[in-house]
Amino acid sequence: MKGRMNTQLGNILIDPEVIAQYAGSVATECFGIVGMAAVHVKDGLVKLLKKESVTRGISVTVLDNRLVLDFHVIVSYGVSILAVSDNLISNVKYKVEKFTGLEIEQINIFVEGVRVID
Repeated sequence: MKGRMNTQLGNILIDPEVIAQYAGSVATECFGIVGMAAVHVKDGLVKLLKKESVTRGISVTVLDNRLVLDFHVIVSYGVSILAVSDNLISNVKYKVEKFTGLEIEQINIFVEGVRVID
């Protein structure tokens, strides 16, 4: 389902793929996030996604013009997962709500792996 806003000049529809793209770029800017992860359910394998395919690590659900975002991330070794998660949630909530005009109801973070950064 697409995000929908009605204005005096007409309707605005936002595709969830656009929201996922923007949220992914915001997430990868956050301290402690190495990148987004693709999870292969069949084998349980986790793969670090390249920048151009970050949307595969994000699920966007639109319910009554409120967003639910699921992030599958890989974090840096040695950082506090709680601190990274809090930073991710606050940055994504602020920037995505400002970008789309839609309220974020929930952000779920699934830490799929840890990587040592050189």
